[in-house]
Amino acid sequence: MVRMEAKASSSLGVILLLVVIAEAAVSKGSFEDNFSIMWSEDHFSTSKDGQIWYLSLDKDTGCGFQTKQRYRFGWFSMKLKLVAGDSAGVVTAYYMCSENGAGPERDELDFEFLGNRTGQPFLIQTNVYKNGTGGREMRHMLWFDPTEDYHTYSILWNNHQIVFFVDRVPIRVFKNNGKENNFFPNEKPMYLFSSIWNADEWATRGGLEKTNWKLAPFVSSYKDFSVDGCQWKDPYPACVSTTTDNWWDQYSAWHLSDDQKKDYAWVQRNLVIYDYCNDSQRYPILPEECSLSPWD
Repeated sequence: MVRMEAKASSSLGVILLLVVIAEAAVSKGSFEDNFSIMWSEDHFSTSKDGQIWYLSLDKDTGCGFQTKQRYRFGWFSMKLKLVAGDSAGVVTAYYMCSENGAGPERDELDFEFLGNRTGQPFLIQTNVYKNGTGGREMRHMLWFDPTEDYHTYSILWNNHQIVFFVDRVPIRVFKNNGKENNFFPNEKPMYLFSSIWNADEWATRGGLEKTNWKLAPFVSSYKDFSVDGCQWKDPYPACVSTTTDNWWDQYSAWHLSDDQKKDYAWVQRNLVIYDYCNDSQRYPILPEECSLSPWD
């Protein structure tokens, strides 16, 4: 574990240097500047200075928020601290979606943090939807306890690849093939969302572990939201045709750097629990995107 943290901190690829510069330059703003509450406002609260945001779940309901703006391509980042203790059945979701609801034609990029019984590994699930079709799940263990402190979860999205990062370490790379296809979401602008909700029918050990409501409320917390992306304006924003003016859609962001490849290889060897591209029982004919190399 210590080896991984040291390894990640040593990654000095061009893209991550650009990320540091970009995040320093992007104005994070207050919660009210960036977000709206989706439901259950009474389950949302902030720290006294307004810089930390809390979502809570009890037996009645959870809570969620979304950005006021939509984006098409960019860098999206947030620090989260997850529910501590016995959180079986609880899902904290941090994701991007083209619609406010789970519409049948939505595009979506998911981080889902699956609660656990005390002492069991905390799992992170990612998924990619295009035109309402998902089924592209990967699950990873984390190399730290995500309930003890804040950790940074980020998405890099351009027309060449989607990369899911944890503390600047790439854990998943989802490639485009440069052609019109039915797997890579690149046409619809997306909002960014986060929510906490009960999913004990599937979230922990396939639904075997149920939520212990005696421990409610379950609380997840957030801070330091940053975005550097193409903000959507109907009918079509100028930035869509000039994205290559931005670091997140330049050549160095179209593939992993050498140092990122080393970190990604470590993750693949040690932390992957499930990869739909390796599930031949579920997919006797593997989806088209599974043939694309994350190393290119």
